[in-house]
Amino acid sequence: MGFGFKSRGVHQPRKAPSITDGAFCVPTAGLEPVWIGSSQAAPTHGPCQARPEDTLTSQRLITGQPAPDFTLTAADGSTVALAELRKQGRVIVYFYPAASTPGCTKEACDFRDSLGSLRAEGFVVVGISPDPVAKLAKFAQAESLSFPLLSDEDHAVAQAYAAWGEKKNYGKVYEGLIRSTFVVDPDGNLSLAQYNVRATGHVAKLRRDLGLS
Repeated sequence: MGFGFKSRGVHQPRKAPSITDGAFCVPTAGLEPVWIGSSQAAPTHGPCQARPEDTLTSQRLITGQPAPDFTLTAADGSTVALAELRKQGRVIVYFYPAASTPGCTKEACDFRDSLGSLRAEGFVVVGISPDPVAKLAKFAQAESLSFPLLSDEDHAVAQAYAAWGEKKNYGKVYEGLIRSTFVVDPDGNLSLAQYNVRATGHVAKLRRDLGLS
């Protein structure tokens, strides 16, 4: 089973702190604990001690691992749980940085346009971003998005999926969401994990990677 974080009703043994409030140690099933955040703040000894090469993105999830569980609030105000989505088929979980921005809009509309064929192949789609519910509701309405858009404002779920970490833009280094996509099988394990995906053409590439026509 995967470990869970809670944001607005997410399963958790304890609330994960925001990475902007400090780094922390994440337990992973069957693996060594992972240190999330700045290596300067990491312990100097013990299972979570920092190593010079450690970064959030060096501890990415891989296929075959249990997918971290989550329950989040959707754009329509409903509560959506990964455990329930898995009962409907294979779950495509995609993380995107911000609603209503050009790249994220393109990616969402590509998923929208492919939704019928993906459902016919036994997939369900869910998008996750740090946006508040109100912004997601406007985004969903403006782009006619019928699949769930989930709010992860404290980015605890993104952290659990190693989809939150160091980014660079025009020479500036900052912490942010890493555009990523995962496929969770009904048994709760990952059958696909992709990081730093390109918004344009991503859905077409994903379909090829999944062996879909």
